[in-house]
Amino acid sequence: MKCMYCGYDDSKVIDSRSADDNRTIRRRRECLQCGKRFTTYETIEMTPVLVIKANGNRQQYDPQKIKTAIIKACTKRPISMEKIDSIVETINKQVYNTMEQEISSKDIGEMVMKALKETDDVAYVRFASVYREFKDIASFMDELQSMLETKK
Repeated sequence: MKCMYCGYDDSKVIDSRSADDNRTIRRRRECLQCGKRFTTYETIEMTPVLVIKANGNRQQYDPQKIKTAIIKACTKRPISMEKIDSIVETINKQVYNTMEQEISSKDIGEMVMKALKETDDVAYVRFASVYREFKDIASFMDELQSMLETKK
């Protein structure tokens, strides 16, 4: 690490500590030439992920949008915020673990539907009715029928 005082290219680490809820490492360093000390921070670099919407537009991935949608689907259901946060974190990991810079909104929607289906049937149906844009009662009933068959 280059010294901020004299510009020398080498320094030694005197102390390392976790910071920012273990997402950052704070390092105290000492320049090997001038002996002055300085602090550096090491963080994980998050590459932005773009979501490809159904109409072809792209926007930056925002886990808060997923959380908002899940909260709406879980309204008046016995699902804790802790469980919702866990679902969002799981989806967040899946999105970043794809190692792709772009992901379709359809893929994200399927991840949410899978998580909600495992959590609560009513929340799943609520989310699916918006996500799949059911046009009429028949398409809604088809989804319910497939759920019932899966449960058996």
